[in-house]
Amino acid sequence: MAVLLALLSAFAYGTSDFIGGVISSRIPPWTAAFCSQVTGAAALAVLAGVHGGSLSPAGAAWGALSGVGSGVGLSFLYRGLSSGRMGVVAPTSGVLAALVPAAVGVLTGDRPSSLAWAGIVLAVPATFLVAREPSADRPGGSPAGPSGARSGLTDGLLAGCGFGVGFAAIAKAPAEDGFWPVSLSLLVGAVVVIAGATVARGDWVPRNATAALSTSTGILAAAALALFLQSLSHGMLAISAVIAALYPAATVLLAVTVLREHVHRVQAVGLGLCALAVALVAAG
Repeated sequence: MAVLLALLSAFAYGTSDFIGGVISSRIPPWTAAFCSQVTGAAALAVLAGVHGGSLSPAGAAWGALSGVGSGVGLSFLYRGLSSGRMGVVAPTSGVLAALVPAAVGVLTGDRPSSLAWAGIVLAVPATFLVAREPSADRPGGSPAGPSGARSGLTDGLLAGCGFGVGFAAIAKAPAEDGFWPVSLSLLVGAVVVIAGATVARGDWVPRNATAALSTSTGILAAAALALFLQSLSHGMLAISAVIAALYPAATVLLAVTVLREHVHRVQAVGLGLCALAVALVAAG
């Protein structure tokens, strides 16, 4: 059940990223991120009210830390996007988004089986290959020279660490608090996005009707977080985090089926490894 819920979380995340990518071609990415975070926070607040529970000091602390991590992750991800370094930023951030919470899970007592370990290890290159932009391998696909590569790597590392902290922190929130900590996480994330946009001199204010479409990404992100939390009640953080971090596979599959985009050979290998990683974790 934990693997299934984490897979559904990955699909919701990947769909949110797919829609967000389409919308970001029409509005500033900071605006899309802000609308998504605020909408997701509101949706989870409604879910929390229905589900029950109350926000404890510990839940508030973990939720706020998760929001700071996720907000920082978004900020550096979008900095890489605006600088044309997504071919480096996306795969790097995806790998760390899986490794950081998995490491926290193992250090705090998770003990996956041998098969599950094989799946976890395989998921790392799978995530990297699926998230790898084909344009990064062609001349002009990313900034030339070691300086651009180093900058993209730095953005990816910081983004991945931010997302990883976000996953790991929200997993530590008390179960009795329900969905209140994750709602707070998205709200704090919105504040961090505003700060990131201000530093980067980007526009985050919704100014047209297209921005309203970003609310759909917020609903999906809220669903992904809710599913991720539910998966933790059935299994280990090390496993749920790695499976949920396979969300780039869903984004690629949607781009292929909806936009009729071509699957790059490296991405195809990554998709195959993703399927094998999930099968190993489920068998374990």
